[in-house]
Amino acid sequence: MKILVNPDIHTWSKELARPVQKMKDIEKIVKPIMKKVKRQGDKALRKFALEYDHVEIEQLLVTQEALDKAGQKIDTRLKEAIQTAKINIEKFHKLQEAPPLSTEIMDGVTCMRRSVPIQKVGLYIPGGTAPLFSTVLMLGIPAKLAGCQEIVLCTPPDTKGEIHPAILFTAKMVGIDKIVKAGGAQAIAAMTYGTDSVPKVDKIFGPGNQYVTAAKQLATKQGVAIDMPAGPSEVLVYADETAIPEFVAADLLSQAEHGVDSQVVLVCPTEKFVKKVIKSVNLQLENLPRQKIAKKALENSVAVVMSSTEKALDLINAYAPEHLIISVKEEDKAVSGIINAGSVFIGNYTPESAGDYASGTNHTLPTNGYARSYSGVSLDSFVKKITYQKITAAGIKALGPTIEIMAENENLLAHKNAVSIRLQYLSKNK
Repeated sequence: MKILVNPDIHTWSKELARPVQKMKDIEKIVKPIMKKVKRQGDKALRKFALEYDHVEIEQLLVTQEALDKAGQKIDTRLKEAIQTAKINIEKFHKLQEAPPLSTEIMDGVTCMRRSVPIQKVGLYIPGGTAPLFSTVLMLGIPAKLAGCQEIVLCTPPDTKGEIHPAILFTAKMVGIDKIVKAGGAQAIAAMTYGTDSVPKVDKIFGPGNQYVTAAKQLATKQGVAIDMPAGPSEVLVYADETAIPEFVAADLLSQAEHGVDSQVVLVCPTEKFVKKVIKSVNLQLENLPRQKIAKKALENSVAVVMSSTEKALDLINAYAPEHLIISVKEEDKAVSGIINAGSVFIGNYTPESAGDYASGTNHTLPTNGYARSYSGVSLDSFVKKITYQKITAAGIKALGPTIEIMAENENLLAHKNAVSIRLQYLSKNK
């Protein structure tokens, strides 16, 4: 990891730049994939499965039999762990339900709001170097709680044309039975345009690589909403001498092993602590099965020494990390000073892995600095908020003149007339 000591504020953007390709370059690859799926549908999905996943797919949809048998192929302890995580995630997301709102704003004028589920949603589950069955929980549970009518799940097959049994088991547990063997930009295209096997959806959810992210952003131009621009994963750890170096190193590596384009950042007050962490990183790295991936990610990563707490918090907010771990003596001050982060993990005994799997919060979070303006996935992500208003005769008499004056001053006389005609009617029919 590169070490920076009290870097000037004007260099932060450059020194902490994420290792991402230019979107224009990625779109040049993604656009032809999207167009081909639009034109050829399932045929294109099979072609891309052969080209990118190196497998011939006859039936794109997972059969009910495969879903039913998935549980037999995974360890009992894993099934119990998934069940525990499901309970916790359901508890936290159910608390996010918003009751209908109704109030009389003024005499005769009532305003209301209620949540309505998005009808058709598509869930993208990465399954390349790591089959993310945990993401099935993170997306499937709020989709079910929200009451979405149709849920389709897309995930890439392995070289045998199969989906990892843990993904299938989790999907069945959550209540999702439409699962498509398709990954990458082609899966996003299928959910955007619809094919014989894949329904066109209203909103697409799920993390992915830069090609998936680009495809999701292109989908928005076709009238399909997305959860957020979620690309390669990242973590920033803010730690001081009260943190345990081995814990910090483990947290950095837990993100570094996600992918070669992941980024990890360490912010702390002394160079001495940085060196302790790096020493532990090197020791722990030797025992990781995904050592090569983690090493490559660490090349994109940086440790920043910031002697001032205020400047450290300014740097963190400027970076706007997807995951932020805070392990410092002045914990409350640090937590209250954070305004830009996807999800925050507080204290020595709160690893980012907890949020990834089973604490209850959602792990689908904004990356690449989008935490400045986006929230992570929640129950709200799967619903629309519709507002209503009901005005009585007394209400339009009271409110009408206000509307008339405003409409007239905007030169929108038809707007004014929609009120005036009602007031005239009431005046004639007293």
